[in-house]
Amino acid sequence: MPHSLALLMAQINPTVGAINENTKKIIDIIQEHKDNHDVIVFPELALTGYPPEDLLFREDFFNSINKALELIKSSASDCFVIVGHPSIENGQRFNSASIFANHQRVHLYHKQHLPNDGVFDEQRYFNQGPTNPCIFTLKHYRFGLCICEDLWQPGPVERLLAENVDVIISINASPFDVTKYNLREGVLRNHAQQGVAFVYVNLVGGQDELVFDGQSFAMDKTAQVCARAPAFKEALHAIFFTDNHLQSHITPLLSKEALIYNALVLGLKDYVEKNNFKEVLLGLSGGIDSALTLSIAVDALGASRVHAVMMPSRYTADMSEEDAHQQAVAMKVQYTTLPIEPTFNVLLNTLAPMFKGMAPDATEENLQARIRGVLLMALSNKHGGLLLTTSNKSETAVGYTTLYGDMAGGFAVLKDVLKTTVYALANYRNTLSPTIPERVLTRPPTAELANNQTDQDSLPSYDILDAIIGYYMEDHESADAIIKKGYNAQDVNSVITLIKRNEYKRRQAPIGIKISTRAFGRDWRYPITSKFGNE
Repeated sequence: MPHSLALLMAQINPTVGAINENTKKIIDIIQEHKDNHDVIVFPELALTGYPPEDLLFREDFFNSINKALELIKSSASDCFVIVGHPSIENGQRFNSASIFANHQRVHLYHKQHLPNDGVFDEQRYFNQGPTNPCIFTLKHYRFGLCICEDLWQPGPVERLLAENVDVIISINASPFDVTKYNLREGVLRNHAQQGVAFVYVNLVGGQDELVFDGQSFAMDKTAQVCARAPAFKEALHAIFFTDNHLQSHITPLLSKEALIYNALVLGLKDYVEKNNFKEVLLGLSGGIDSALTLSIAVDALGASRVHAVMMPSRYTADMSEEDAHQQAVAMKVQYTTLPIEPTFNVLLNTLAPMFKGMAPDATEENLQARIRGVLLMALSNKHGGLLLTTSNKSETAVGYTTLYGDMAGGFAVLKDVLKTTVYALANYRNTLSPTIPERVLTRPPTAELANNQTDQDSLPSYDILDAIIGYYMEDHESADAIIKKGYNAQDVNSVITLIKRNEYKRRQAPIGIKISTRAFGRDWRYPITSKFGNE
């Protein structure tokens, strides 16, 4: 007679520190689904959200965690429940998972390997768990349990395989980047080929600059994907085991552009919602970056919660005003025009005695950006909306932004999006519905802070610039190595010099959503004062 078992992957979106809210979400799922499932699996640190960071140094934080675990234990009656949470024993903190059944905790497992690179800082907070494998048996199936990084390092999986487990369950808080899902599949495939099935349950949702994509999945003993939950959505995804056969729904994978776009939408939505902002506002210039940011904001929050502000100057082309207005009307957002020319003239007159005999330069250009920053921050203060900045990763890398000007704001949606990707995302968004005017996509990019100005007056073409940034910043390659790939030496050295020179700006920039393998912020920790490479 075949052995059957039903497992539920509970791909949830918790809020960091909202222990009562997260507990209610967990218990509600258990109560609704325990009668029809033998095992319900929640992600890594699902109880507290990930990463809780220095909340983990607070005794009252753990008091709340322990009370919540008692409530979850009481609700776990008719099935096994696996929940990720922090724990503390004899003064040592662990990244843990509890297995509850019949109103009891039947196992407590501590994560063995603690990632401490890129965005991860777990060795600051947690102790390594013991190497004892965590195994439980249910309906003739032997299950092993591990937590995220345990899959990626030698030891934990091998010890479970030595115990002849049938299925390994991994709970995860794995942040999104464009390469991550394929990497996860590759790691699990290498393990599954040794004759074990895998269930990989991942967190979903935005947390500051991180966004978790979900895409929980399962793989059978032949290393075939048999189940996949959707990307960037909460999901309760069932898997049915019959002997060695796994049956479930496989959600299709998204294209690269769709993945990034949805990551940005969810990252913005959760930052706004979890921090209780009623609305967002942004400067809409008629250029590609603000156009894409507006589309993302409307898709994340709805048109009624988005306010676009056009701030023309003497250098603003008619087409910029026309395109900005056209997009605002098409997206049905509140739209305001605030000309900056009167304020600009007052400041020029005020500064004239100090600037006497000096030719106009970037100072006058930055004045315009800072006037716009002041106006937008005034609207943010008065109405309580979150100001979105619109600079992209290419500009952030080389400092093609104005401190206290277009860098002013609370959240940078495109902070980790290279300019070439901005265009790809804008074209992708227009395939869903026409929102970004065609002229915005085709005209040369310009800051419009001087006559006949284009970005390429002072920067290499964006395809070259983005390639150099990628090799140097994301791949850690040297100038010589990049030049050997065929790039002009002057371009390479100029770009790298700009990246180094503008570290002080990036330290003062708002946070933004990580979508690449290496983002400015948690991933990038370079000294401002450094002469490496300059001697």
